[in-house]
Amino acid sequence: MSQGGTDAYRDDAGLPELVRRAVRAARRHGFGCSCRPEQGRLLQVLAAGAARRIGETGTGCGVGLAWLASGAPPGARLVSVERDPERARVAAEVFRDRDEVEVVRGDWRLIDDHGPYDLLVLDGGGQAKDDEGADPARLLAPGGTVVIDDFTPAGGWPPLFHGEPDGPRMHWLEHPELRAAELRLAADLSVVVGTRLPAS
Repeated sequence: MSQGGTDAYRDDAGLPELVRRAVRAARRHGFGCSCRPEQGRLLQVLAAGAARRIGETGTGCGVGLAWLASGAPPGARLVSVERDPERARVAAEVFRDRDEVEVVRGDWRLIDDHGPYDLLVLDGGGQAKDDEGADPARLLAPGGTVVIDDFTPAGGWPPLFHGEPDGPRMHWLEHPELRAAELRLAADLSVVVGTRLPAS
């Protein structure tokens, strides 16, 4: 979820119809922290390579999930977990005619029940992002990809947050189960993308 993300959709031109539907729902319900378009386009591309299962934590009103569903190949299943009951209800309505998409209401850890994933997007307040959070060895299929979003681009090493080393970002960049890199999507937005290494 990105602060001001919903407001970043100033023009519907060129957006997938499902994304337009989710953005309209977010606006109607006053939810401002949707996935930004820069990240959405990345998710759409990554989803195209996820043949079986795609997961997301922090559904919001479904904008990021709509980007994923718009890129996913036929036969892929998508599940997203949202802890806020009203947002989960709104998102489920956005995907009412998409049988391959499931919105689960509850704590982000419920994502464990539906894996392993070819693509997993960790979002929603940071609980899944730190070193006590999601375990890629458990959640990702071999060769699967994880996306951890909403970082400010790093200007050096180690990456800093409020003047201190950014522990969550370093956790993912240096995770022993992953090959990971930070991708700058905008001047003020970056993500970490990692691929699970095959078992040795």
